[in-house]
Amino acid sequence: MKKKAEILTVIISALLITILFHDKLFGINVFIFEMAFLLWLVLSNRSFFSGLYPLSFTAALVLSSAATVFTHSVFGYAIHFFTLFTFVGLLIYPQAKSLVSSFGLALSNISESQSQFFRALGNSKYKGQKVGSRFRRIRIYLIPLIIIVLFVSIYQRSNPIFDGLVKDISTYLNEVIVNFFKNLDIRVVITFLLGLIVSNYLLLRIANQSIINYDLNAKLNLERIKQLIHKPFRFLALRNEYSAGVFLLLTLNVILLILNSIDIYWVWFNFKWEGQYLKQFVHEGTYLLILSILISIVLVLYFFRGNLNFYKRNKLLKILSYIWLFQNAILAISVGVRNFHYIANFALAYKRIGVILFLLLTLYGLFSVFIKVSKGKTGFYLFKTNAFALSILLVVSAAINWDHYIAHYNFKHSDRSFLHLAFMVKLSDKALPLLDISAEKLYTIDSLQQQKFSFKDTDISADEYLKEIQSRKIIFKREWEKKTWLEWNWPEYLAYKKLFPLGVENEIIDEQKE
Repeated sequence: MKKKAEILTVIISALLITILFHDKLFGINVFIFEMAFLLWLVLSNRSFFSGLYPLSFTAALVLSSAATVFTHSVFGYAIHFFTLFTFVGLLIYPQAKSLVSSFGLALSNISESQSQFFRALGNSKYKGQKVGSRFRRIRIYLIPLIIIVLFVSIYQRSNPIFDGLVKDISTYLNEVIVNFFKNLDIRVVITFLLGLIVSNYLLLRIANQSIINYDLNAKLNLERIKQLIHKPFRFLALRNEYSAGVFLLLTLNVILLILNSIDIYWVWFNFKWEGQYLKQFVHEGTYLLILSILISIVLVLYFFRGNLNFYKRNKLLKILSYIWLFQNAILAISVGVRNFHYIANFALAYKRIGVILFLLLTLYGLFSVFIKVSKGKTGFYLFKTNAFALSILLVVSAAINWDHYIAHYNFKHSDRSFLHLAFMVKLSDKALPLLDISAEKLYTIDSLQQQKFSFKDTDISADEYLKEIQSRKIIFKREWEKKTWLEWNWPEYLAYKKLFPLGVENEIIDEQKE
């Protein structure tokens, strides 16, 4: 009975997905399906929502789902589906200590859930007999059918009358099959099959015991590993590693102090932009500095991976590690200041926002490494805390309409920042009301830009920009009016209302005709 209920639930879910998503773009349909899924969970598995961890992650899922409606961005959908994916792992094992474990369980469930569907289907009964046994019985006739087809083809070649009869039957069967598929929308079938795969994943959850055991046995605090064999040699090896660590960190701290001093003087307080393109200053420099910070974290983790944490004379190594981490935090701030100068002179763009988010996570990562060293925490602690911080950062950032802020900021600061029209013209439709500025205003901006930036001629012209925006408005109007209510989303709805207020809906079309 349980197997039948599982299959029925999966099929209903697949049908709901087909109704909501067949021949439709993402919109409010994503939110509707997932709220239905959460409602089903509340009714069928209420105990899951009793813990703080599952409740907080459920709230994150609802927030990211709502964000898909209110920001409607590729980034927002990607973060939301990643959140939903990890949420399934948490459903499998709500007691998980880390989101890393939940993610591992979610990965394992991709294939296991599909296998479970076929097992449940095979074990379900129809008229008192298992469906699986019926399929096996059908399989018995497969070889005889192949032999029959072989003999029919032989007889066809030997007898022209029999050959004509077989061809007439084949033509009739072919017409039946063609008519059947002609009236069948293959896209509906594909949507249903995809819905079945998604429903299996969400509803037929299978636990991977090895991942659960790893999570159960994982510890947040380090424990000393005592080795009695060859103790003098082990002690010497530990002392040698300590000496090497002190020498390395002392030398690197001196080098980084020099670099930080240069950055603080030149980048923080004395930077002057003289019209140059800041690609090397920001792009190459930023990526290399971020790489050095990550290597620095790995270096500290290497020295404090084992018994050096319990070495009685490790105080100097710890102090050097703290100074090293602090200096890397200063380096991260320097990267942020570089990025700030880039934004001040070249306005906002996706990568520049990404650098800010990454630096926030990096600073938290450095802090978590400091806690690990000072409190004797394990690598599992680092994965746990940083995975949680990453989840919060991604969910919050996905709830922001970045295109709106980029368009608003870049035009507002066009008197002192480079306005890259070729980039602006490619922002999403939800930013169109901000991108649709008057020709007079754009010509004024373009004139100022030409005077301030020597490389402005590499950008598209103001006329090209205006033409492209007008074309995009026409396409956006046509596409929005074709959408069903299931594809509705807030930012594009707002953009449509601002671009085409009541009484002037046909303004652009009329202009185009003229």
